[in-house]
Amino acid sequence: MKIAYITYSGDLKYSKANNFNENEDLLPYLKNKGIDVNSEIWDDPTVDWSKYKVALLKTPWDYHQKFEKFKQWLDHLEALNIKLLNSYHLVRWNMDKHYLQDIEQSGFNIIPSVFIPQYWKEKIDPVFDQLNTEKLIIKPCVSGGSRNTMVLEKHKVAHDYEKVIELFKEGDFIIQPMMPQIHDGEWSFIFLDGKYSHTIKKKPKKGDFRVQQIFGGTIEVIFPDQMYIDEAEKIISEFAENTLYARVDGLLVDGHFMLMELELVEPFLYLSYHLNAVEKYYQALISKLNDFT
Repeated sequence: MKIAYITYSGDLKYSKANNFNENEDLLPYLKNKGIDVNSEIWDDPTVDWSKYKVALLKTPWDYHQKFEKFKQWLDHLEALNIKLLNSYHLVRWNMDKHYLQDIEQSGFNIIPSVFIPQYWKEKIDPVFDQLNTEKLIIKPCVSGGSRNTMVLEKHKVAHDYEKVIELFKEGDFIIQPMMPQIHDGEWSFIFLDGKYSHTIKKKPKKGDFRVQQIFGGTIEVIFPDQMYIDEAEKIISEFAENTLYARVDGLLVDGHFMLMELELVEPFLYLSYHLNAVEKYYQALISKLNDFT
């Protein structure tokens, strides 16, 4: 079964850990296992997609910058009857942060959120009161890597208002309180084939809120209490069943897990931070391929 391993044309800026670099070493690992898989840039016009049976989303990390083109590409693959990992339905649902409303409506705790439509020009002051905070984080509903994300402080609203309104021209946005718990670390629970694999904690560097390594964030392996793993598993069970991969990101707030993101499109999976995670990924992929035969 011929598989397209989907990447993008930009840089893959994640460091090696435990002698394994997920962005450089996973594909050769799968090839060495005998899987017929080749790397393809999703928006490369020279690719003959019809020769593939399966497309595996790994690092199409610029899809949010080329959103309409990416949606058209998904439609094209689906019309060719190419299987997608994860599924077309889940990927389309998960590409826009409005999906968090569905999760909240099912009774799960998410970071309090206000959704702002494109071209919104109302006063921002009431949002601070609604979210009971002095500092907001504003980010696009379709985004990645902290692109077009900004922090807005209540005492600077008048000064920054025009910049915010200009930002809202780009699309729909989500506004959340700047959670101080981010400095304690953002937890990421990784699931492979719907089963819990491992957890890491990402911390921003001092004076920043962005946890990504490219912004100076750090990563450590943690072993959460079972109650938190169970909470993440409930989210997976309801919203990400039968997925090859999934990542549940959130914070601990007063002892309770609060969801920030459910990542089903192209998350980094921190496979090098667990002894057996790479093999688990391979076994999960085999399981999904068997479902297609």
